[in-house]
Amino acid sequence: MQRLVSELYVRDNCHPFKATVLVWIQLPMWIFMSVALRNFSTGATHSEGFSVQEQLATGGVLWIPDLTALDSTWILPICIGAINLVIVEIVALQKVGMSRFQTGVTHFVRGISVLMIPIAATVPSSLVLYWFCSSFMGLSQNLLLRSPRFRQFCRIPLTKGDSDTPYKDLFAAFYAKYISRK
Repeated sequence: MQRLVSELYVRDNCHPFKATVLVWIQLPMWIFMSVALRNFSTGATHSEGFSVQEQLATGGVLWIPDLTALDSTWILPICIGAINLVIVEIVALQKVGMSRFQTGVTHFVRGISVLMIPIAATVPSSLVLYWFCSSFMGLSQNLLLRSPRFRQFCRIPLTKGDSDTPYKDLFAAFYAKYISRK
């Protein structure tokens, strides 16, 4: 059996480790960027002349005039939690018949998404803005890669589970799971 599985890995070029490579690169990068932005915002780094902290404090964005201060409106922290929950639900709605372990992991990630809201409310706005942009890009990528036209344009081969109407299917699954519960 092991030999058969190894042959399938070689034939289909789909070793399970390849699925985790992105996590081993993306997660440390996210952590390092978060720590760097926190250090820039708190003045933990030293530079000559006009410091990065001063630039972040004077160069705001949208409703946040000072990126070293907390977001007092809680708009970005709530958006981060909402976007992360939407990503979790998109992935969960795609799976049918999840194991107890997968269900447990899904609930854990939902909890982390909700927990990110108060955490994001206690860190500098520059960091929250980075987290928001990162989550928004993840959601955009998740939705874009479902598009048959985009997949065809990028020459991404279709699989058995791909639909011609992925967004309608996603909405229908969401509606059936959360809205039309009887």
